[in-house]
Amino acid sequence: MPGTTTRRYHPIADGLPGLGRDPASVRKRIETMEALLERMFVIPGLNRQVGLDVVLDIIPVAGSAIAALLGGWMVWEARNLGMSRWQIARMMGNVGFDFLLGAIPWIGAVPDLFFRSNSRNLKIIRKHLDRHHPSTVTIDH
Repeated sequence: MPGTTTRRYHPIADGLPGLGRDPASVRKRIETMEALLERMFVIPGLNRQVGLDVVLDIIPVAGSAIAALLGGWMVWEARNLGMSRWQIARMMGNVGFDFLLGAIPWIGAVPDLFFRSNSRNLKIIRKHLDRHHPSTVTIDH
């Protein structure tokens, strides 16, 4: 119809693992992003897992903004799952607080080691998925 737009996507994407819009694919993408942002490697000697979120803090302000955008993408995926406004607000608060902590040049990396907004958001999303889409539950090793 003229004047109307429909959201088009390639149907093959729904058949590929992790690329569809189904809750299992969303879960896989969000878990992968959280691992990239929070648990990419271990700091020798401290035995502490860190990810791109801490590494980006090396770049003053812009690094925190990039990390916040990536964290915001996780919240956007959660919104597409139909999560409540309260849950979305909590997750946005986590991302915003992490952004403010990380915006402090150089020193902002220290709080990022302890306040893991993306891990907190993943926990909220997993709780929603486990309750509303139990078929997506995975067993962690």
